[in-house]
Amino acid sequence: MQDSRPRIASEDTSAGHALALHGEWTAARFADRTTWRELAASLKRAPAGTDARWDLSGIGQLDHVGAQVLWNAWDRAWPAQVEVADAHRTMIDTVASLTTEIPPERGFGLARLVDLLGRQVLAGVGHLRHIVQLIGQLLIDLLRLVRAPHTGPWRDISGHLYSMGAAALPITALVGFLIGVVLAYLMSMQLRQFGAESFIVNILGISLIRELGPLLAAILVAGRSGSAITAQIGVMRVTEELDAMRVMGIAHGYRLVLPRAIALAIAMPLVAVWTTLASLAGGMLAADVAMNLTPAYFLNALPAAVRPGNLVLGVSKSVVFGLMIALVGCHYGLRVKPNTESLGQGTTASVVTSITVVILIDALFAILFKSVGI
Repeated sequence: MQDSRPRIASEDTSAGHALALHGEWTAARFADRTTWRELAASLKRAPAGTDARWDLSGIGQLDHVGAQVLWNAWDRAWPAQVEVADAHRTMIDTVASLTTEIPPERGFGLARLVDLLGRQVLAGVGHLRHIVQLIGQLLIDLLRLVRAPHTGPWRDISGHLYSMGAAALPITALVGFLIGVVLAYLMSMQLRQFGAESFIVNILGISLIRELGPLLAAILVAGRSGSAITAQIGVMRVTEELDAMRVMGIAHGYRLVLPRAIALAIAMPLVAVWTTLASLAGGMLAADVAMNLTPAYFLNALPAAVRPGNLVLGVSKSVVFGLMIALVGCHYGLRVKPNTESLGQGTTASVVTSITVVILIDALFAILFKSVGI
């Protein structure tokens, strides 16, 4: 039985070093690891100079993979002495014409650092410009909705209100309740040392109603609904639905961005209040167990400990949280390229950016309205 393994026979002749190739140089033969290791070792030992004579007449089959192996072994240049069949020469010429040069690896110097910094700055400016365009388009679409409310996408808004608001109530309530329990237990150990157990109502009330409740709800919604917005619009890009909408004259901003922005702007304050109530319930339960503060005392002392301005501030910034989460999700969804890799990267970037934006906005509200409700 004829041996079809790809192999190289080497011998020294009076005319110089000769290399005779035999077997089938195909991808199927290279799949055998033992065969490939032996062949790679033979190619490494082969002289790269022009004195060697290559004889390819003994090759039975040669596909593009085998041709690429030979072309790389020749340092991407034809040897001075080669004997090859016309069909095999054509295959190698085709591979040679399609082989691109590998750029040399650059060192990590100052120039490369400046180049990377410039690329990051330009990418950031591009994202910021697109976000500003989305905000401007959203304002125009809101004016259009006010002028002609009967043409508004009310069914889409209703559906998004349910999926982004009502469907998020269980997970936000669970997380908020547990956060309230943890905070109450941690603070009870410190307050008991000074005999100030009653002040746990003030600490829990202000921290949860003013900061932690809205912030926790926004982070959960950003991870849940923000990623869903990017994934939905990104899949529409992959399946070319966005292009079809453009061909039919359907505006992306009015049918995709506007309903999601309105839905989250309405749902986010409600979810924040719901999460805050769940957190207060968890804190009230933990205070009863850890410090014997009855729920009746907690509920009676809460209105006096927390001014209404804290609740107004928490609800107000929740509206901004919802708008920004929707805009960031739509921004990354519309920038998804028609491939699955870009879809995954866009969804990840959307969640990270949404959470970062929420924290930055919360810090800005804390600085601007530091005297409200205190």
